[in-house]
Amino acid sequence: MAMANLARRKGYSLLSSETLRYSFSLRSRGFASGSEENDVVILGGGPGGYVAAIKAAQLGFKTTCIEKRGALGGTCLNVGCIPSKALLHSSHMYHEAKHSFANHGIKVSNVEIDLAAMMGQKDKAVSNLTRGIEGLFKKNKVTYVKGYGKFVSPSEISVDTIDGENTVVKGKHIIIATGSDVKSLPGVTIDEKKIVSSTGALALSEIPKKLVVIGAGYIGLEMGSVWGRIGSEVTVVEFASEIVPTMDAEIRKQFQRSLEKQGMKFKLKTKVVGVDTSGDGVKLTVEPSAGGEQSIIEADVVLVSAGRTPFTSGLNLDKIGVETDKLGRILVNERFSTNVSGVYAIGDVIPGPMLAHKAEEDGVACVEYLAGKVGHVDYDKVPGVVYTNPEVASVGKTEEQVKETGVAYRVGKFPFMANSRAKAIDNAEGLVKIIAEKETDKILGVHIMAPNAGELIHEAAIALQYDASSEDIARVCHAHPTMSEAVKEAAMATYDKPIHI
Repeated sequence: MAMANLARRKGYSLLSSETLRYSFSLRSRGFASGSEENDVVILGGGPGGYVAAIKAAQLGFKTTCIEKRGALGGTCLNVGCIPSKALLHSSHMYHEAKHSFANHGIKVSNVEIDLAAMMGQKDKAVSNLTRGIEGLFKKNKVTYVKGYGKFVSPSEISVDTIDGENTVVKGKHIIIATGSDVKSLPGVTIDEKKIVSSTGALALSEIPKKLVVIGAGYIGLEMGSVWGRIGSEVTVVEFASEIVPTMDAEIRKQFQRSLEKQGMKFKLKTKVVGVDTSGDGVKLTVEPSAGGEQSIIEADVVLVSAGRTPFTSGLNLDKIGVETDKLGRILVNERFSTNVSGVYAIGDVIPGPMLAHKAEEDGVACVEYLAGKVGHVDYDKVPGVVYTNPEVASVGKTEEQVKETGVAYRVGKFPFMANSRAKAIDNAEGLVKIIAEKETDKILGVHIMAPNAGELIHEAAIALQYDASSEDIARVCHAHPTMSEAVKEAAMATYDKPIHI
């Protein structure tokens, strides 16, 4: 009932009673052969695909998931979110031992990097998690087909399996969840040795003395941070005038200063116009984005991190008539339906943030619609996190976006320098910033720069989801001493006055 009421508030309607009766009929879900018809077939086993598959099975659908990699979890788990966070944590531990332990009375000597062991820990985390998803498939009786799938009709997928066979998987409903791929740059060939994507940057066998990162977005800054902490000289080349252009400007400026203090160098408003890999390293020819005098940057390794693009190649979408936009994204309605009956799409292949957690929410909502339930994902309230140190997390609108709407607003800020827990652990860099509508005090956006901002942001995400005010957060009792108190104090600063500053 609560979900139905939420749907009505958001302007969505329930599916027909006929669909509802169909969806909730129970089915036996054994490990069927590919030729038997499924209720739901998911093409792609990443965060969106595997979550959709599990949820579909839980709702009573006979479900098959097709994944070309041979390991579930997609880019995120195998060569993205999970391995990068493992390396971020390991490199942070090394940096702390090298530079901060002495401040806490802990004396260590001869701190060294064992890169092979660090990579081994990362690989172990990945393999354990992929096996864990396979276990969830077995538990929920999801059929798992390993291979590259492509449409032969709106209800049939031809799969070239990884063991050299071919099978056809049939489904009443087929969900495209094939994710995204690295966006290439003209004239820059990725060989995963000297010029690497994020995949190659997660598997370097040596610490590069000089690393150049092309692109100052989330992934580039995170991977630059990993290698910078353990000894690389990192230079970030960015075409735009700012790093992470989607970030709140005030937070962005403080974030860049923090990264610069850590040794990261930035060349903004700069473009790469030439690449020479004929020597031992790489020579990049760069010039101002607007044109001008050229210069050379030398590097041992270059990381191309210019964004991602929807992965739809080889799926035969044109054969069945699925519409895409000029960016290659699949067009869907609010129920994730494409223009082709029975074919749906979720995650990175459709418009919206290219984030693993957004894809998961898409997957759940899509199959809930198929089951006659109400699914909903508000892309304006999806949190984003940069997992550097400090982390930067945000949800809702930036101050610049609020200004563009013309709505009168208030801003409340609270620095971690005034937070007792942050001071006690000697890690007090950053702040919390809350933007709220002036007349109603409704929270419009929250931005946090702090060591664990990615954990702190979810209080704000809940607040935005339920249209809470800054006073609502301020009047919730927060445990002391915690970093979360900074969120409470920023909320107090938004509608009234903080206590501790």
